[in-house]
Amino acid sequence: MSELATATPHKPAPPRLPVIFWIGIAIVICCAAGAIAYDVVNGISTRTRTAGKLQQEANDLAVPTVSVVHPRRGAPAEEVVLPGNAQAYVATPVYARTNGYIKKWYFDIGAHVKSGQLLAEIETPEVDRQLDQARADLATARANFDLAQTTAQRYQLLFKSDSVAKQDVDDRVGDLQAKKAIVDSATFNVRRLEETQGFQKVYAPFDGVITTRNIDFGTLIDAGANAPGRELFDIAATSKLRVYINVPQVYSRDVRPGAKADLTLAEFPGRRFSGTIVRNSEAIDPASRTLLTEVDVDNPTGELLPGAFLSVHLKLSSRQGTVIVPVNSLIFRSEGMQIAVVRDNRAELVSVALGRDYGTEIEVVSGVSPEDEIIENPSDSLISGTEVHPARAAK
Repeated sequence: MSELATATPHKPAPPRLPVIFWIGIAIVICCAAGAIAYDVVNGISTRTRTAGKLQQEANDLAVPTVSVVHPRRGAPAEEVVLPGNAQAYVATPVYARTNGYIKKWYFDIGAHVKSGQLLAEIETPEVDRQLDQARADLATARANFDLAQTTAQRYQLLFKSDSVAKQDVDDRVGDLQAKKAIVDSATFNVRRLEETQGFQKVYAPFDGVITTRNIDFGTLIDAGANAPGRELFDIAATSKLRVYINVPQVYSRDVRPGAKADLTLAEFPGRRFSGTIVRNSEAIDPASRTLLTEVDVDNPTGELLPGAFLSVHLKLSSRQGTVIVPVNSLIFRSEGMQIAVVRDNRAELVSVALGRDYGTEIEVVSGVSPEDEIIENPSDSLISGTEVHPARAAK
């Protein structure tokens, strides 16, 4: 019993963890490591794809996108409309050629008169008295001439009998010639005053319409240079009108004498009057760069009035091979006028020759064709060979 009492008590061994526990721990660790590795690999792949995508977007953005259009062919027949100013074919003021007072006038504004028709009469008391005096002076001169002629004949007879000296005969013959000159002068003065008196009656110089009357009964008429612009009447021939237009230089070669032109007026909607180009100034005005051109139009009924504003429609000769492009496609550089076209997705600058200007569009005579794609609003930095993305309008 003492042996049992003194013996050291035996401690029980700690319990061992089951193997399945350690297997589970290992599986968890492996899953965690796999997840971490997946995240790392996936993140690297995502960043790689993102970087590639950004690089592609950067490359795409580096290539500019441009709007392109096709030039359209020029019309086979073109027409240009220009403002015109109608004038009477013949128009003139009628002045007085003698001094006096208006005795009577026969026609007012708007009256149609014939050539040689009496328009007005002028009372000329001063001219009448001057003519009376001139006739009296002529009578005196003729009397003196007759006396001088008789005296000269007598002296010539006396000289044959040596009754007078040769000098006396020469004196009488010289006096006769002087008296003859005085008669001639007086005759011319009478004729002048008679012609001046004949201007008492004012006649129409041609068939036309009275457009202005500046006189009335009793109006003082001064035919001298002290009263410039004091015309009695203004008369205009309106059976044919002259229409003057200023043709821009670019169209100057298309306005030739004999070509037809149509005229329209706002007060005659839907109507066209036929005219003919008869002449031009054959010189470009350096101030406006235009060619002054005259178009004649028949006006037998007087519907068209002198001084009217109207529109002249000119038919222009067609130009084969021309195209029309927007003005905003032009490039102004030291090399001259150019247009950017797209060929194989690259811009190419081509030199062009321009024709007529239509405002928002312009005619191109050479350099591009309707099949070309031209760039609208090209940038100032655009050069040939630049890669571009053409943006074509939907058809």
